[in-house]
Amino acid sequence: MLFRIDPTSGDPLYAQLAAQVRTAVAHDELRPGERLPSARDLAASLDVNLHTVLHAYQELRDEGVIELRRGRGAVVTGSGAPDLTDLHAAVDALVVAARRLRVAPETVTALVKEALR
Repeated sequence: MLFRIDPTSGDPLYAQLAAQVRTAVAHDELRPGERLPSARDLAASLDVNLHTVLHAYQELRDEGVIELRRGRGAVVTGSGAPDLTDLHAAVDALVVAARRLRVAPETVTALVKEALR
């Protein structure tokens, strides 16, 4: 899996990393039992602080998406990947409606974030 961060984004770097793992798990790009890069390796490859990666991994651990195992690192669990079929359909419908109404992606994102609070 290739991780990317956007330092200009309003989202914290750890949140960007955690979101990428969640998305990969939801799309079956990461499967149960797969290992994530070590926190040190990932921090070095992205040129970010080690604690940034650890924060993302701890958040994912707390959500049950990964397990942190001494000596084995971060491993994807089977419990963090619910069936998102209905959610994908709703997102597709939202995208269709937003395009029909010519609403900017940033506006749609802001509306979704507000609705999730």
